[in-house]
This record gives sequence, structure tokens and C-alpha cells, in this order.
Amino acid sequence: MIRAEGLTKVYRVAKKAPGLWGSIRGIFRRERVDVRAVDDVSFAIEPGERVGFLGPNGAGKTTTLKMLSGLLVPTGGSAEVAGHRPWSREPAFLRKITLVMGQKQQLLWDLPPGETFELNRALFDLERRPYEETRDELVELLELGPLLERPVRQLSLGERMKCELAAALLHRPAVLFLDEPTIGLDVRMQVAVRQFVEEWNRRAGATVLLTSHYMADIAALCPRVIVIAQGKLRYDGPLAELVRRYGPDRRVVVQVIRPPTPEELAAAAPLVLEEGKLAALVPSNEVKALVDRALRVLPVQDLTIEEPPLERVIARLFGEEAARGADGEAPPPGEAEDAA
Repeated sequence: MIRAEGLTKVYRVAKKAPGLWGSIRGIFRRERVDVRAVDDVSFAIEPGERVGFLGPNGAGKTTTLKMLSGLLVPTGGSAEVAGHRPWSREPAFLRKITLVMGQKQQLLWDLPPGETFELNRALFDLERRPYEETRDELVELLELGPLLERPVRQLSLGERMKCELAAALLHRPAVLFLDEPTIGLDVRMQVAVRQFVEEWNRRAGATVLLTSHYMADIAALCPRVIVIAQGKLRYDGPLAELVRRYGPDRRVVVQVIRPPTPEELAAAAPLVLEEGKLAALVPSNEVKALVDRALRVLPVQDLTIEEPPLERVIARLFGEEAARGADGEAPPPGEAEDAA
């Protein structure tokens, strides 16, 4: 459904010398440098997949989405989305995709969402009956009934985002590009948006490419992730494998029936007291030995083994990539971002 081969975007930007003299000189002779926002990125996404697109700020995520949705023309490489070259902007292609950006809106500020829905019906030349069936389905899934007749300016951020999603899906696109769809939303609304995206993917079979800095979005929705940094592809594969590779430690937490004695604590090292529990962060290959020892020497009531938080895994990956870039080594497959 989505294929990118050697996708590259280079911006030519002005470089200004510091100070007043630098500003004056820039009027007559401006130095320009090339900034590689996206550098030789290749991947393929099958129909119906939900894929997370991760990277630090400035990594190239939004630039890539804009090329795949036809808003930007790449400097090099090729891409195909739903059988079309995106930047040709053919009407048949535009009917198959949608791009939802958490910081942009298509709703008309002074009109109710229902009127924007009607406008989109006209723009996409949708037949009345299929449009109404899709609209009613979206209204039910997103619980939009009370919002349709209220001016958009009177809606909360979360309510507007739900209406944005509905407006973007009225033409039942085959591909959803979601760029930070939960940014600024409270926890309850984030959960509602995630549940909706998952349910719509199941009902409509839509392919989803999602960028988000909220790792809970990725963990809940995306079995597969693509990671880019400094414009290059760094990782493409299962989320579980990424966690295994970059989050090798596990947290062992033990609840005890009674406070342990100093001798028991010494025997259960590296477990230490934390808010009435015993806990330790250990490498995966040491977990079994620690659990066996804890069960043998402590008055155990309950014992759990926790995966590392996804935020810590991603931070570790980004930290390694930053160090690699600082050392001047060639980066592994991977990423860059908006330099427009």
C-alpha cells in the first residue's frame, strides 16, 4: 500500500553570519547550505498495517509524511501510495488518502462541524446515501452527536480533534497519515482517539502510518515501528524486537508479608527497599537467578517482572544515535526532519 525507495529531501537554506555586519553582508551576498531533511529512506507497508513512525524532533518524520501525501516533491528517490505517485496529486489518489495533523485543522472556526462535513461531501463528490452512512458510523464511534450543531470555536481541543478525525474519514480513505493526532489532549481523550483509530482500522481495513511523541499511542496501536534519526532510517521491525534490543533490563518487584531482616536483605541483593516494596533493575539474563533467590530467602507475598518503559527504550536508541553522529561514524539504516 505504501512504498518508499531511496526517498530524499534536501532543502537549500540561507546561512547568516552573526552580528550586524553579517546581516548587511547577507543582503548582497547570501551563503547557502544544503540540509538533508530525509536521506535515502526506504520501506514498504502492507494494506491494513498499523505502523508507528518514530524519531526525535527534526528527524524527518513530518517531511516524509508530506512527501507520501503529495504535499512535497522529493529531491531524490521514489514513492508509491495506493498505486499512485503522490506528488502528481491525481484526484483518484486524493480520494484514497487522508492526512491528519494534530496542530492543523480543516474545520471552519465559526461553523458547526456538521457543515464542514457537508462541505467535504461536496469536495469529494460523495453520493448522499454512502456519505450519510459513513457520517453516522463516525458520529456513533466518536460520540459526536451533541457536537455537530455547536460552532467549532465553542468546542474543547479534544472535541475538535474527534471532529477533525471524522471530517478526514468521510470519504473512507484507504491510507491514514496521522501526525501527532493526540498532541495536547488529556489522558482520557488520548485513550478515546487510540480506541477509535484501532476500531476504524479493523472496520475499514485502512492502512495507518502514525507519528507521535506519546509512546502510549505507539504501544497501543502499532505492532511495527519505523525509526528515523538525522534523516536516515535506523530501525524497521516489530516493536517487541525494538524493546528487546534497546531495553535489555527488567525491573523485579517483590511484595513481602513482613519487613525483611537485615540478613534477608543482604541475601536478596540487589533488591532494595522502595516505598514498602523490594525492587531492582537487572539485565534480562539475571532475572531468573534473582527471582529464585528472592523466593528462597524472602517472605514473598507477590512478585512481578516489569518491562522497561517504552520511553526509556526509545530514549536509549536516540541517545546511541546521537553519540554515533557525534563520533562521526556512519549511521545505520535511518532518519531526518523538517528544515523548510
